[in-house]
Amino acid sequence: MDTIFLCPEKRLWNIFGIAVNFAVVSAFIFTQSIFVPIMANDLFAKVTNPIIDTGQASMQIINEVSSEAESKNFDEMIKKKYPNAIIADVDKGIKHIKLTKYYDGRPVKINVVEINNKLAKNYTLTPALASETLHNKRTISTIAQNSNSIIALNGTFFKPQTGVPLGTLMIDEKMYTGPIYDRVAMGIFDDGYDIARVQLDAFIKSGKTQVKVDNINQPRMLATYVLAYTPDWGKIAPPSPKYGLQFAVDEDRIIEISTAALKIPENGYVIVGPASTLNKFKIGDKIKLNIDTIPEWKNVRHIISGGPYLVKNSEVFVDMTAQKLSSIGGKNPRSAIGYTEDNNLILVAVDGREGSSVGMTLMQLANFMKSLGCVNAMNLDGGGSTVMYVNGKIVNNPHVKGGIALSNAIVLSKKS
Repeated sequence: MDTIFLCPEKRLWNIFGIAVNFAVVSAFIFTQSIFVPIMANDLFAKVTNPIIDTGQASMQIINEVSSEAESKNFDEMIKKKYPNAIIADVDKGIKHIKLTKYYDGRPVKINVVEINNKLAKNYTLTPALASETLHNKRTISTIAQNSNSIIALNGTFFKPQTGVPLGTLMIDEKMYTGPIYDRVAMGIFDDGYDIARVQLDAFIKSGKTQVKVDNINQPRMLATYVLAYTPDWGKIAPPSPKYGLQFAVDEDRIIEISTAALKIPENGYVIVGPASTLNKFKIGDKIKLNIDTIPEWKNVRHIISGGPYLVKNSEVFVDMTAQKLSSIGGKNPRSAIGYTEDNNLILVAVDGREGSSVGMTLMQLANFMKSLGCVNAMNLDGGGSTVMYVNGKIVNNPHVKGGIALSNAIVLSKKS
């Protein structure tokens, strides 16, 4: 390399030039940091945008690192929780687990889906009906495919002859059916879950006249009940009870009153009950139907009922008699849903009534759900209804190949 020698005057001038350049650059940087926030100059905007983008990129990196750590912890937790099980990744934060447990020396085959909601952010859990109206049944594969779901488990009890769900069912804040025997139900919120025994708090009101509504789109249990039937029920309301009456409401106004079964308006409903209660209303009255639940679940998105409780406040709790479910005792195929303290959702399908899997009692199922870390859990419809669908196929072994036709299911699908 050549060496360049400068005279003293030139060296002094170069040193001065460097000092001036440094001062100019420093002033520019100082000006940027102090004045750019209050100036809308295009030049400054072009200079400062990369700084903003860098901050966004840093936040994205932090989120990715955090997500990777969460994913690793989830993987390790699942392996520890389900030793000797076959574990498959369905999608990020969604695991399908197959295992066999032994009770009194007899095998029980179990399928579990566990969902980490911090990781599976692109998915949403909802109940799904077999069809647009309540009087329908479909296989779980059809229900899952119609709702573009990757996970599906049979849902609440239903009337086998008609497919009408028996118990509370709300989808997208719309109440389809009301509770029976105040049975336990799961409320699904944007930020988590709750499980409680649910009562209906509903009434119709016209002026100063207010009448309690005992249920919505459910079979009549007592002649004294006042029931509401919406278009989800079908085209025609059920017959009136003895000494009964019904009236049709269209766009919040009574349009027809009769002792016979009335057509359900597309934009309204039909109220059916004792004439002694409903004769306070007349054609033309403006009327409002108010529907709530006890507990008052504010901001609840969906509700699906079951019964009985399995785990309540982290303790085994099986209130079979209180919920009038004594007929479903013994060892049977079982379905259950619950959630953990850190908000992981757990879905369970237990095979039964066969040599290779004898099924579970409700108490065995309750202890199993607690062992998985559920702080609250409940039983769903079971027996012949128990069927689980994962990634396009049935993963358990229901008595009827592909599972029987169902009224509804609980499904996990991608957010739209």
